[in-house]
Amino acid sequence: MAPEPSFPQQVYAIVRKVPRGKVITYGAIAHLLGAPRKARQVGWAMATADHVPWHRVVNARGEISRRHAPDAEALQRKKLEAEGLVFDVDGRVDLERYLWLPNVRVK
Repeated sequence: MAPEPSFPQQVYAIVRKVPRGKVITYGAIAHLLGAPRKARQVGWAMATADHVPWHRVVNARGEISRRHAPDAEALQRKKLEAEGLVFDVDGRVDLERYLWLPNVRVK
């Protein structure tokens, strides 16, 4: 029997499923993994997630979270806008419109 995937691997599996033009929050990912208090750990996993559509993960307010890499926030916004997402004047996407959640629990 194969070992259970690590927490970051489980995070990446969810992020890979987020469709173009949609977003998911750090907290929603944590909740889907059965670890609702681990949104911060989801963020840590996403810090090195260049191999998944990382730009589709936003915070609970629909905002782009700060990153360590220079210009990362601008790049994320550009990628999301290229997928058709619209930001309001406060730099937020409308989660009622763009939030993606799978129909079933992912774990």
